[in-house]
Amino acid sequence: MTDPALSVLSVMSLLSLGHLSPDWTSPNQVEQPNHPRPHIIFIMTDDQGFNDIGYHNRDIHTPTLDKLAAEGVKLENYYIQPICTPSRSQFITGRYQIHTGLQHSIIRSRQPSCLPFDLRTLPQRLQDSGYSTHMVGKWHLGFYKRDCLPTRRGFHTYFGSLTGSVDYYTYKSCDGPGVCGYDLHEGERVAWDQGGRYSTHLYAQRVRKILAAHDPSSQPLFIFLSFQAVHTPLQSPREYVYPYRRMGNVFRRKYAGMVSAVDEAVRNVTYALRKYGYYKNSVIIFSTDNGGQPLFGGSNWPLRGRKGTYWEGGVRGIGFVHSPLLKHRRRVSKALLHITDWYPTLMGLAGGNVSQMEGLDGYDMWEAISDGKESPRLEILHNIDPLYNAARHGSLKNGYGIWNTAVQAAVRVGDWKLLTGNPGYGDWIPPQVLGNFPESWWNLERHTEQKKSLWLFNVADDPYERYDLAESRPDVVKQLLARLTFYNRTAVPVRYPSEDPRADPSLNGGAWGPWEGDGENWEAFYPRKRKVKKQKRKFCKMKSFFRRLNIRIMSNRI
Repeated sequence: MTDPALSVLSVMSLLSLGHLSPDWTSPNQVEQPNHPRPHIIFIMTDDQGFNDIGYHNRDIHTPTLDKLAAEGVKLENYYIQPICTPSRSQFITGRYQIHTGLQHSIIRSRQPSCLPFDLRTLPQRLQDSGYSTHMVGKWHLGFYKRDCLPTRRGFHTYFGSLTGSVDYYTYKSCDGPGVCGYDLHEGERVAWDQGGRYSTHLYAQRVRKILAAHDPSSQPLFIFLSFQAVHTPLQSPREYVYPYRRMGNVFRRKYAGMVSAVDEAVRNVTYALRKYGYYKNSVIIFSTDNGGQPLFGGSNWPLRGRKGTYWEGGVRGIGFVHSPLLKHRRRVSKALLHITDWYPTLMGLAGGNVSQMEGLDGYDMWEAISDGKESPRLEILHNIDPLYNAARHGSLKNGYGIWNTAVQAAVRVGDWKLLTGNPGYGDWIPPQVLGNFPESWWNLERHTEQKKSLWLFNVADDPYERYDLAESRPDVVKQLLARLTFYNRTAVPVRYPSEDPRADPSLNGGAWGPWEGDGENWEAFYPRKRKVKKQKRKFCKMKSFFRRLNIRIMSNRI
């Protein structure tokens, strides 16, 4: 009997059928000679939808991002994961979720889970190559032990939040009714004295300080700037919201203001790269972590679906590369690229031997990005999640005896994309410009197929996933189901432990942080000033507020 996995060659033969000076671009007086290894600045936004950047939507004002993208390479066939933790884990490990045990959901604040300790992360590899590595912003990759923290996973310095969502000013984070705590950290300590400033501004300022303090000619630099924007709660200074005052939908208006705040922050970082002598030997990469959430202002129009789904609206991301080192700039790349590809690509730029790094699911994409060559990537496993709610009408029989279509999974091979199980909310949601949110537009184009558990699309011809070809192309369906079976054989067990009550911030000085002991002095992690009682009383008064806020946050996390 023929192996149901089949060869990649046979699959492809089948699929072939089918607030600084505005003049940040001016010449710089202090540029240093090119370093053989480039400085790498990786900028990630949170929940920014496909339709939430100026060069995709003129209603969104992002002049800096638009200019950087226009002068670099726009990645218009770029894929990320549908929610936070999976994208971040795949970026930092170069491995699919099925190979890290993070196939299901996110790492929640009270779960004793984090990146597997036996995997060497991208910043650890870059340190081996002589880089100075720094992270600023949202982590969301677990913190129950100190060994999970960014400073133990490859970053020389860290400044940011460990959980999935925090208040942009107070840095309070909730993980269930009444389970709230402070979440802003400097290295391995709680940064009690740093709160009060808008996080997008605070993080950009920290990056500028790192750039100012480092000597670009002595050592290459890697900075992972991970904005919490534009994730809920929807907060930004008023001056950014004002230009969108004519938008009828309040959520969309606030969200757009947050995007503009990110644009200005990137402008200031780019200015600092020039001012301090990094720019000529730098690579700037911009990426979102997943699709936008229309319930809270985001838009993936005209793509189908939203954050948390395996439709294109959840997994097709905004991305571009800007660098003087690009050989062919000012163009759009349609090369198939996935977030796991950054690991080997950046290691290749850093001079690392990618061929000796076993187990990577990513590919070195630099020649495809810089030179315009064909992508070495032929397919993407979006995910296989055996714990997600099984589709009622799915079965092994519906999967031709090859695959149980009740299981949530998605794979792309060539131009073809297959989804099984419950892919998530599958409407096409137009831009949120109507004032009486959400009733007047919510049902404009609802698309429910309750008895289906398998879909096939040619996403090159039909990027909006409007024409299901599963019935007319059973030959392609069988081939892609075989690929799912092949990948599933390599999957490791899902790691999704129960919540640990010891994680409650009230038991740890009022802040989120490691709670499982490892023999170290834990009092050093949670030191705070003498105003403990006053802050606790204030925290109790805000309990009802955070309970209401938590309802909105939790509904948006998955």
